[in-house]
Amino acid sequence: MSTFKEPLKQIKANYELYLLILPTVIYFIIFKYWPMYGVQIAFKDFIASKGFWGSPWVGLTHFQRFFDSFNFWTVIKNTLGLSLFSLVVSFPVPILIALMLNQLLHERYKRFIQTVIYAPYFISTVVLVGMMYVFLSPGSGLINHIIQLFGVEPIYFLSKAEWFKSLYVFSGVWQETGFASVIYLAALAGIDPHLHEAAVVDGATKWHRIWHIDIPGIQPTILILFILAIGNLMNVGFEKAFLMQNDLNASSSEIIATYVYKIGLQRAEYSFSAAVGLFNSLINFVLLVSVNRFVKKINGSGLF
Repeated sequence: MSTFKEPLKQIKANYELYLLILPTVIYFIIFKYWPMYGVQIAFKDFIASKGFWGSPWVGLTHFQRFFDSFNFWTVIKNTLGLSLFSLVVSFPVPILIALMLNQLLHERYKRFIQTVIYAPYFISTVVLVGMMYVFLSPGSGLINHIIQLFGVEPIYFLSKAEWFKSLYVFSGVWQETGFASVIYLAALAGIDPHLHEAAVVDGATKWHRIWHIDIPGIQPTILILFILAIGNLMNVGFEKAFLMQNDLNASSSEIIATYVYKIGLQRAEYSFSAAVGLFNSLINFVLLVSVNRFVKKINGSGLF
């Protein structure tokens, strides 16, 4: 009985905090955990009129069909390639931006730069892709006008498969770097200023202070965000990939998210699309647990 009294006392003593987090808990239960009940259709031949329980069980048939399909390796290669490229390019940039901003002494100039790089985060994906179509248009786009000044023929950027990954990743860097750098700036603000004062007295340069104080100080934040990024490796953003996709660049732009959309909603193959989505989630889960265990073994601390 005493085992139940202690948690109840804790809840009673901090009931304001529990009330504060209650809407978030309810949100996750309704929109995240309860829908997991429908994952069972990945193992069934789902028929809407018969419902979840009435549909016949087919086991791993849909998974086998996905593995044997001619799209399997193309979709996996595009998803992994785009995710790894995005991770390699976009993950270190906010760290570098935060470290440089942290060295600025002029506060007004620092706030101005923060505002400029943070503003693109508020642009919707639809507007961003629309801007890309305008600026990269072969006939009237600003980029192609600049290229033509050097005697180069206009490039059909969004119609060429080889340009898709670069456009996707670097547009994401432009849009999201400012928001991501805020997290690292907050971590840098938590570093004891006395460490920098002592380092200056000892004759340390700015580079030495960045390397020996700032980077070790934000290392836990970097590791946690890196683990989360690896755990989300296969979840390439659907909206931008779908909006940028066309018949000419489909060989590079067809990823798991767009493939599931076409199979599930356009062709109404709900069980098959659920199986593909579940396969994607399982890969992310395995990557998250594996990387967390690896980081915890090396660094001594991880996400969980």
